[in-house]
Amino acid sequence: MTSLYEHAGGDEGLHRLEELFYDKVLADPVLRGVFPERRPHHVEHLTWFTAESFGGPGRFTAELGFAHIIDAHRGLRITDEQRARFEELYLEAAEEAGLPADQPFRTAVRSHVEFGSRVAQQNSHAETDEQLHPLRSVPEWQWPKE
Repeated sequence: MTSLYEHAGGDEGLHRLEELFYDKVLADPVLRGVFPERRPHHVEHLTWFTAESFGGPGRFTAELGFAHIIDAHRGLRITDEQRARFEELYLEAAEEAGLPADQPFRTAVRSHVEFGSRVAQQNSHAETDEQLHPLRSVPEWQWPKE
């Protein structure tokens, strides 16, 4: 079976998604506290993370390591409103990026961003390592079960 990474169009498709998404969050007043300014390499790192999670190359783990994403979210204190807006903008960006619109793929994308935003939110409120979400590696996302 084709991986989610291949179905999305590989790095090219995922980079298009992440670039559109990043532009959206930077301009969004609800997410201003989470994304206050454009950071170099952020789109690239988002692309690496999604690519690896969807069955593509393991660059995120090799180049940055999962601790990078934990550290990036610590102290942000992401609200439920911000988490929901993040998910909404991500799904809008997937549509605008021209990613495949078939239901199984879109279900996988939705579940991926919902899970990831919940992990990020939990980690953003953690004051100790014990309060962090137990996930310590890039999750391997799969096609939804029929």
